[in-house]
Amino acid sequence: MSGQDQHKKFEEKTISSEPIFQGKIISLQVDTVTLPNGGTATREIVKHPGAVGVLALLGDKMIVVEQYRKPLEKSQVEIPAGKLDPGEDPLQAAIRELEEETGYRSSSLKHVCSFYTSPGFADEILHLYVAEELTKGEANPDDDEFLDIEAITLEEAQRYISDQKISDAKTILAVYAWQLYRLTGQIGHS
Repeated sequence: MSGQDQHKKFEEKTISSEPIFQGKIISLQVDTVTLPNGGTATREIVKHPGAVGVLALLGDKMIVVEQYRKPLEKSQVEIPAGKLDPGEDPLQAAIRELEEETGYRSSSLKHVCSFYTSPGFADEILHLYVAEELTKGEANPDDDEFLDIEAITLEEAQRYISDQKISDAKTILAVYAWQLYRLTGQIGHS
């Protein structure tokens, strides 16, 4: 079976789609689909414009931001990140988010990988970049963003994961990518 046929093997064809909610960042729709066995089911789908995250390395430290995350009802330490504006190139968004949230600029951003954050119910794709050769400028977060900026070592990042100060997928993935980078000298696509 070819790769194309393999992808079609489990395809669910949309019969109808009902918009439920249209927000500033996300929308929600309920699709009725035909299953591969001929049955039908409903799928609740969150549509998202996509996002970027930046593993910003300053010598032997990683730049992170701490901010309150309302869905979790607690503060989290995360890599600088943000959503894509309509039609925005992910690399340009990564440059923008790094500077807005931390004040840092980089002359060297490299794509590490892109991944879907929650494919069971959302189409959000996150593009992860690594930034090196950082120069400090002035942070300019959005009006509704309240952040503390910190530079942490790999060991501190691993402890933050153990203590759940870091518990989001993009930051955990960035920490493991950084660890691999330190071990192999390679990160992202060649």
